[in-house]
Amino acid sequence: MKKSIPTRFALLPMAVALLLGGCATSGNPRDPIEGFNRAVFAFNDGIDRAVVKPVAKGYVAALPGPVRSGVSNFFGNIDDVFIAVNDFLQGKVPDAINDVGRVLVNTSLGILGVRDVASELGVEKHKADFGLTLGHWGVGAGPYLVLPFFGPSTVRDATGLVLDVKADPVANLPDVPVRNSLVVTRDINLRAQLLPADKIVDEAALDRYAYIRDAYLQRRRSLIYDGNPPRDNAAEAARSDVFASRGAETGPRLASNRPMESSTTTAHE
Repeated sequence: MKKSIPTRFALLPMAVALLLGGCATSGNPRDPIEGFNRAVFAFNDGIDRAVVKPVAKGYVAALPGPVRSGVSNFFGNIDDVFIAVNDFLQGKVPDAINDVGRVLVNTSLGILGVRDVASELGVEKHKADFGLTLGHWGVGAGPYLVLPFFGPSTVRDATGLVLDVKADPVANLPDVPVRNSLVVTRDINLRAQLLPADKIVDEAALDRYAYIRDAYLQRRRSLIYDGNPPRDNAAEAARSDVFASRGAETGPRLASNRPMESSTTTAHE
């Protein structure tokens, strides 16, 4: 049982390759299997609205803010271990030392990370994973991909996700009931943290799928270049082509009061 989750994820890159080879392509080079991705997006959104989001709201209602913060800090302390590994693999030695310092301080003074003492002392928290490490060393993102249950990704990030899961101590605990309880708690806590963003996305986006896709791609690109990415001419050309190809549809869509598809973007979560 211990190896069942990582083993299934090891098949993910092969499944992605078969998927990209067998699906009809769209006109967007960043999202060539948009039809498939939209179907998975709708599936994930349905699961979220029916189950995950209500549970996350109940979680927020049942637990006071300090308790939820303690849960977030506990799992964030575990994440810092692997952030340190990835910062080291990216050659960012000072950042890796910073990350290790955070773990030592929060594990000891913060009672196993329940309190984020390091942030209180001004020690910066970074963001790194194996997908970002692959990107740092020049591996292209590849086509955009929406994964069932996991959501926005790319071929590169899906490959990195396999490594993330195999290295995740929570997902690999030998005690199955404890492992499942911790994984569910972590996921519900994360979804609860994203609840305030729901209203923003719903109000700002004419096309939620395109909005989330573009936000994800820009965010990941920004992280790879430490917040200072070069101009993405390919992305701008793709948006121009999409708008040009749909220009003839704009009039009828507006006349019928149906929302016009948009490629609204944002650089941050």
